[in-house]
Amino acid sequence: MAKRDYYEVLDINKNATKEEIKSSYRKLALQYHPDRNKSPDAEERFKEISEAYAVLSDDEKRRQYDSFGHEGIGARYSYDDIFRGVNFEDIFRDIGFGFGGFETIFESFFGGRPRYERAEARGADLQYDLEITLEDVYKGKNIEIQVPRNEKCDSCQGSGAKSGTSPQECSKCHGSGQVELTKITGFARFVQITPCDRCRGKGTIIETPCPRCEGAGVIRKTRTLNVRIPPGIEDGQSLVLRGEGEAGSEEGPAGDLFVIAHVKPHKLFRRRGDAILYETSINIAEASLGTEIPVPTLESQGKLKIPSGTQSGTIFRLKGKGVPNLDGGKGDELVKVNVKIPTKLTAHQKKILQELSKELS
Repeated sequence: MAKRDYYEVLDINKNATKEEIKSSYRKLALQYHPDRNKSPDAEERFKEISEAYAVLSDDEKRRQYDSFGHEGIGARYSYDDIFRGVNFEDIFRDIGFGFGGFETIFESFFGGRPRYERAEARGADLQYDLEITLEDVYKGKNIEIQVPRNEKCDSCQGSGAKSGTSPQECSKCHGSGQVELTKITGFARFVQITPCDRCRGKGTIIETPCPRCEGAGVIRKTRTLNVRIPPGIEDGQSLVLRGEGEAGSEEGPAGDLFVIAHVKPHKLFRRRGDAILYETSINIAEASLGTEIPVPTLESQGKLKIPSGTQSGTIFRLKGKGVPNLDGGKGDELVKVNVKIPTKLTAHQKKILQELSKELS
């Protein structure tokens, strides 16, 4: 079943403040807490609102969710990472439940610990800001970019251990990457699970570090990548290059590279969706008698026929001279024609206009 929108789950709008998020969660947690609500769906509902609160109460997770939705959260955070660092204790104390953390809630109500398996960490995503021209938007373009990033060390293959050696199992957590603290109070058993402080949650210790990466498992490199700019791309639109972000730890996958397109202002045109706007001027004689004027387009120089009697501010349409759209067609070029009124006239010009004024009156 597809996950519901987190804002919908907490019954808040997308501009909700942290206090509003906390207040809504407190109200719903009281309503659906399995210790108070015995309906069959209370447990799942409680998990759902707790997950929504864990994401939306954290600034970074909320930004990731707002940008990429559930897929963005799932790609960057494990199930455990979603809840890590979230302070539920104050909320539960406020509503009358004395639990020390989300792990305890799972232990007491949901029949076991939450998943806290030591997993290979996915590499971080990267962002590259790329400036392009309106001509690039019109035609599309292949562009090479230089991306500095962490890549797996080619000497130790990312293990961090010197070639010929391997990481050893941590003696404190016995390879699990986590330690447990158990507390028994009356009939309740509370289990708190934390990353092992000796191996930092990895489950292994590197005794002989790789001299090339100094045990990090990654090295800094600048990679040349080819980016295809599709025709019609919008300003601020992102292109995703899967697996071209930072290297993951252990056998974890690499992150993604998000290339953000920034279209530079054009000296002649303004863009409005798939249309482009161009503005030019003609004199009063040309407007009155009609004329033909040269008009630039994104692919060549065109011509525009101005009919007699054209008024200042009239907009003419050149079909198919705009930028490409998702339907496979192209927008139009809109040409706004302004009529220039002279501010300085010679005596001869004034005489001509005076005679014309008499003729037209």
